Amino acid sequence: MQSSNTLTEGPIAKKLILFAIPMFLGNLFQQLYNTADSLIVGNFLGSTSLAAVTSTGSLIFLIVGFFNGTAMGAGVVISRFFGAKDYDKVRKAIHTDLAFGLVCGGIMTIVGVVFAPQILALMGTPDEVFAQAVWYIRIYFLGSIPFVLYNVCMGILQAVGDSRHPLYYLIISSIVNIVLDILFNGVLRLGVAYAALATILSQTLSVVLCMRRLMITQDIYQVHIQEIRFDPQIIKQIIQIGLPSGLQNSIISIANVVVQSNINAFGSDAMAGCGSYSKIEGFGFLPITCFAMALTTFIGQNLGARQYARAKKGALFGVLCSITVAELIGILIYFFIPQLVVLFNSEPQVVAYGVLQAKTVGRFYFLLAFSHCAAGILRGAGKSTIPMFVMLGCWCIIRISYITIITHFIPKIVVIFWAYPLTWTLSSIIFLAFLLKGDWLYAYEKKEKVQITGE
Repeated sequence: MQSSNTLTEGPIAKKLILFAIPMFLGNLFQQLYNTADSLIVGNFLGSTSLAAVTSTGSLIFLIVGFFNGTAMGAGVVISRFFGAKDYDKVRKAIHTDLAFGLVCGGIMTIVGVVFAPQILALMGTPDEVFAQAVWYIRIYFLGSIPFVLYNVCMGILQAVGDSRHPLYYLIISSIVNIVLDILFNGVLRLGVAYAALATILSQTLSVVLCMRRLMITQDIYQVHIQEIRFDPQIIKQIIQIGLPSGLQNSIISIANVVVQSNINAFGSDAMAGCGSYSKIEGFGFLPITCFAMALTTFIGQNLGARQYARAKKGALFGVLCSITVAELIGILIYFFIPQLVVLFNSEPQVVAYGVLQAKTVGRFYFLLAFSHCAAGILRGAGKSTIPMFVMLGCWCIIRISYITIITHFIPKIVVIFWAYPLTWTLSSIIFLAFLLKGDWLYAYEKKEKVQITGE
């Protein structure tokens, strides 16, 4: 069996864009999926309930991000085997990835349900929102297995060049999530825990659809339930590439938890306003994430196929597209942020906090886009430790140090907001140096030469 989803042939721009567009639309619906809770809770249950939902975002990503980042290593491994047309290893990698996802989902359930109250307390979550936040996050993490499995299945399909079917399933699950949110909290007013329940049910539907696709396809990536097991050599490769990505996500999340803790000190209005902005900001990040993910697959397939010049051209094109679109979206958010925050909550102080954060960071999205795309390129080349250390230094150590020191002397929330563009600038400079050096690309050529000549 052969697949027509390869990114190693055809016009680079056309291939990348056609691959990235469904991912962009998929991320759009994923963001709508995540934003529906906040929109409906904020409008029907009030600012305190909105603060309870939005303040858990950094904690959720702390736990989810580690396991999903680690699972990304499987996508790189699969895309390399796929590019090299080693279809036997593609099948082994896919089934190992699914086994890994099941284990990760189980661990995530235990960690999220058991330790959520302690972590929320460490974050300084105010008493008036604490109980609701605990309920929300515990219900949310009861759905960890379908959440992780969906991302694993989506990663498998994207690794072999299929970004369309994950889009279809996200559209369906997003509609279901919004309908359930409206029913549970817009009509029945059941509370924030039911917003999390709506997410679980819709996420379960999406993973059922994804697994069905993988099981009925006649292509080389068909899944057989009885073959889901760990292959020792492949799980080692997945962990070697994926663990740094998981740690990278956790590093970012730890820094964001510290940022959220500092925001919490300004009260529930600040939490609701900044939480509303974070949902809006998520839409600005869509081109960033879709191009970064597309570049990881594109680089992995083309380096696996020894198409080095094509990999370099694709990297340049993807970066330029991402930073251009991201900055345009950032400018739009900058000018229309008051009207956007009001969609979540119309209380003047809540709106004021959201507007202040957007006005501070909205002009610098191009820096975030560059950093994420550079990380995606390096990850696709198997050099996932570089993004991990860059993020550790810039987005964790320096960001936390800056906030801790500067807020001690200038106790204003705008000081916290400036932590983002400052650390994005530093990471972009470092990533640019790595990309210009070219080791991510030429290491493959050198390795190939050694294998051929024995030098």
